[in-house]
Amino acid sequence: MSDDGPRSHHAIVARNAFNLVLGQVATTALAIVFSAALGRWLGAQDFGLYFLISSFSLFAYVLVDWGQQFYVIREVARSPARGSQLLGTALVLRAAGAALVAVPIGLMTWALGYQARTCWFSVAFIGVSLPFFLAQGYGLVFRGRDRMGLDAWVSVVNKLALLAIGLAALALGTGLPGVVAAQAVAGLIGLGLAAQLYRHVNTGPLRYSAQTAREVIAGGSALVTMMAAVSVQPYLDAIILSKLAPADAMGWFGAAKNIMGTLLAPALIVGAAEFPRLSRAATHMPTFSIEVRAALRPILWLGALGGVGTYLFADLAIGIIYGQRHFGPAGAILKVYGPGLFFIFIDVLFANALTAMGRATALSVAKICSVVLSTALDLILIPFFQKSTGNGGLGVVVAFVTSEAVVFAGSLFLLPRGSLGPGAALDLGRAIGSAAITALLFQWLPPLPFYFGLPLCVIVFSLCSVVLGLVRRADVQLLWTLLRRSRAPVEPYGGALAPSNGRSPVG
Repeated sequence: MSDDGPRSHHAIVARNAFNLVLGQVATTALAIVFSAALGRWLGAQDFGLYFLISSFSLFAYVLVDWGQQFYVIREVARSPARGSQLLGTALVLRAAGAALVAVPIGLMTWALGYQARTCWFSVAFIGVSLPFFLAQGYGLVFRGRDRMGLDAWVSVVNKLALLAIGLAALALGTGLPGVVAAQAVAGLIGLGLAAQLYRHVNTGPLRYSAQTAREVIAGGSALVTMMAAVSVQPYLDAIILSKLAPADAMGWFGAAKNIMGTLLAPALIVGAAEFPRLSRAATHMPTFSIEVRAALRPILWLGALGGVGTYLFADLAIGIIYGQRHFGPAGAILKVYGPGLFFIFIDVLFANALTAMGRATALSVAKICSVVLSTALDLILIPFFQKSTGNGGLGVVVAFVTSEAVVFAGSLFLLPRGSLGPGAALDLGRAIGSAAITALLFQWLPPLPFYFGLPLCVIVFSLCSVVLGLVRRADVQLLWTLLRRSRAPVEPYGGALAPSNGRSPVG
């Protein structure tokens, strides 16, 4: 590593995070509008069906991905010249994999006793999701080359197209079939844009290689277990809830789950921005420890703020997006999720760090244990909450938050000794203390409107985190670097992996 590496660390991570934040803000806004339209136009029952079939598709594509999401990014980050061959091979594997899983997913849905309409929609949703899944394949190279802005552009355009076409389909009265068709058209638009933006990374024309295919499959095998373990839980949750609770409860949980995914975005952004650098630093433990600690405190701050904000404003958020009349019970589900969000943020960072080190298989053991625990609790808690509150979705989120403690403990055990340092526990206490003080203050205040209460929550939490020492001068300087240098081309590690065409389009 050259001497320029440490000096460029904050700048490149800041630029990556900034581009991802811009993309995430845009896609989140578009996704919220789209989800709100679906909920209000389709109603709780059809919205629950949409959530169910999308859960089936999500799990299917995790299997199709077969660890590419991490393996290809890691290999491109380490050897940029291989990008064209890795991408060409990955696209072929993705298309072939989608064709292989479509029919089994339909048969599995039928075997689980769902109606024919649900079975056909499950198969169709896998097909219409393929174009954007291929577009995300290009994003693997973009991220591996530290060109997060290109990936953000593809996601934003896809969401914008889906919103426009989906709303048109709903306005024409096509209902759920029209929404499913809109997924395909929007995905094709995103795929076309990704192919055009690929020219900005200059890794050469796409090439397929059988040898590379075997390498990707073998390399991904160590990662797919963890990814499948992560994705199987929402899949099982959706199935069990649909079997043990009414269709309305499924819709309420789907509405809350959509917001949960949005709330998790900051952790995914930080993890994605850090992952290429963690991959390069994984062979040098002192540098790796610096990278992990550099990302941990922002994660603690974001997770604690997200957790307390979710707890305080869950009902208001559901009412604004979906309406209290049909989706009011979703607020209670979201409120319970709030405290667990904090530890999920930390788990996301630890998972990226362990994957970069090649310890994904070991981490998957902890995740599998958490899935077993969560599934067992689902079977007990869903009927309990359905009977006692009429909202079986509460059982799912309580089971999930409880089981996440297994992943947290497993991650701590697997991280190399000394990776976090003694200050990590103190920062953890500072984050929890800041959130607790903020929550107590808002309990004493009268109910506040969302547009006033949410900014006040951010201000109060920020002041508490400064007073308790969670936020320091170096963190403010990093934020300034993010804002000031996000537009400038950066040469990581002395220029060896510098973007070849200057600025990111988002920047």
